[in-house]
Amino acid sequence: MTPAMDLAGVKALTFDVFGTVVDWRSTVVQEMAPIGVEYGVDGDWAAFADAWRRGYHEGMTRVNRGEEPWMKVDEIHRRRLGELLAEFGLDSMPDDEREHLNRVWHRLEPWPDAVDGIRRLRQRFIVAPLSNGNTSLLTNMAKHGGISWDCILSSELAGRYKPAPEAYQKAAELLDLQVDEVLMVAAHSSDLRGARGAGLRTAFVSRPLEFGPERAPEAPDASFDIVAADFLDLADRLNA
Repeated sequence: MTPAMDLAGVKALTFDVFGTVVDWRSTVVQEMAPIGVEYGVDGDWAAFADAWRRGYHEGMTRVNRGEEPWMKVDEIHRRRLGELLAEFGLDSMPDDEREHLNRVWHRLEPWPDAVDGIRRLRQRFIVAPLSNGNTSLLTNMAKHGGISWDCILSSELAGRYKPAPEAYQKAAELLDLQVDEVLMVAAHSSDLRGARGAGLRTAFVSRPLEFGPERAPEAPDASFDIVAADFLDLADRLNA
């Protein structure tokens, strides 16, 4: 782990959001539980959430490979949702309820340390999401969760989804910074490897409960600049 003094040139922190800033899985499970009661379906809503998340990754991969035209994450989520409702016995749900449910990704709840940690980090650095979520999604999520970003950055602005290098490079360009003046913060090693390959500095923050207590937590690469327990620990390490 690189000491914070070696990161003296960092001026901005960009954050992965799904799983790093917000607890997507628990929020989706909590949203689905009363829906199941309403429709008389006793579903495994954690499995529902996990399958929805996998569909998000699969859809972005197809777009990045050129197999499908550019589409927002909202559309990727909506396509997969239609399939899942059929699979889980909820295919009678009307369109307006489907649209509201699809926007649960706009209403994800922050991890307990996220709001205060970002507030502290903002006192010293520019702070912004750098997420594959579309701009409207990230804006609504920030308002819902009380997250104080300086601006909203999305892969949508580059027309390429992370971990494509263009997504990270476009963020630095829009902030008028060199890539090594930006520290990417994420709970996912694949995201940080993509950021590092694009020239950004990297900070791994552990989110051991992202996929539930049954799944082993992700281990960071030893080459990441910082490994922190949460955002408050990250703020401590960066003297914020």
